[in-house]
Amino acid sequence: MKIAVSSKGRDLDAPVDPRFGRAAYLVVVDTENLEFEVIDNSKNINAFKGAGINAAASISEREAKVLLTGFCGPNAFKTLEAAGIKVANDATGTVREAVQAFKDGAFSYADGANVDGHW
Repeated sequence: MKIAVSSKGRDLDAPVDPRFGRAAYLVVVDTENLEFEVIDNSKNINAFKGAGINAAASISEREAKVLLTGFCGPNAFKTLEAAGIKVANDATGTVREAVQAFKDGAFSYADGANVDGHW
């Protein structure tokens, strides 16, 4: 299964970025073999609006089924939900550690945004 993780860096050992829409990078990881693709999300870091929606579209295009992040705003959450992507908040550590925690069943799926937009 492909899952996306908001990240501060470009590899599995980078720290999880607590922001989703304004994360520096989004790492899409195949949980079976840990192969990954890095999405440069820099165009959204200082976006006036739409950062979460654009980031959601980026991971949807790569067929991610789950997002691991710290915080997900309402517009991003609605877009992810419409795309069939489940959201697990409160991810911490490195991307690799978050993926392992997901595989170990440490996350529950959110039923809504856990932060207002633009933080």
